Amino acid sequence: MRKHETELTVLEHQEPVPAEPTTELSAEPTAEASAASAELDQLKGERDQLLDRLARLQAEFENARKRAERERAEYRDYATGSVVEQFLPVLDNFELALKSTGTADQLRQGVELIVKQMEEILRQLQVNPIPTVGEVFDPRIHEALGTVERDDLPDQHVAEEIRRGYKLRERMLRPAMVRIAHNPKQVTE
Repeated sequence: MRKHETELTVLEHQEPVPAEPTTELSAEPTAEASAASAELDQLKGERDQLLDRLARLQAEFENARKRAERERAEYRDYATGSVVEQFLPVLDNFELALKSTGTADQLRQGVELIVKQMEEILRQLQVNPIPTVGEVFDPRIHEALGTVERDDLPDQHVAEEIRRGYKLRERMLRPAMVRIAHNPKQVTE
């Protein structure tokens, strides 16, 4: 016999294998289905909790941002108010000077006192003038408006101050406007 015939004979003589019973879906959920449904419900609940938490955190963040902005504005107003308050006596003195009927020399002396008063307030606020005349020209703190021939100052040094510059601590408020000395007798190397 051939190999194929043998296999057929063996297959013909075997008893038929009963088919596995098919389980039809019943109306009652099985334990596995109810566990999956419970897990799905639990995940939906967790998702809802996380979404709620996210919404609350976003609201808290927005409230904190608004509060910080409001506090910055209040601080700015407070700082401005405290600075303005220090300058009010200076304004009062200017008004008194304008109402004065004294001589031009007396008026000048009064204005000089007011300038000293303002300089003192600026010093208290840590606003200091930038050194100029006689200093080496520094383009970071000086703004050159031109040159002046001078034999008494070294070349590239500040000869004249046109407008005073100021710093608040180390921060530049405005540069000093100056004229620079040009010394023709000095030989630059």
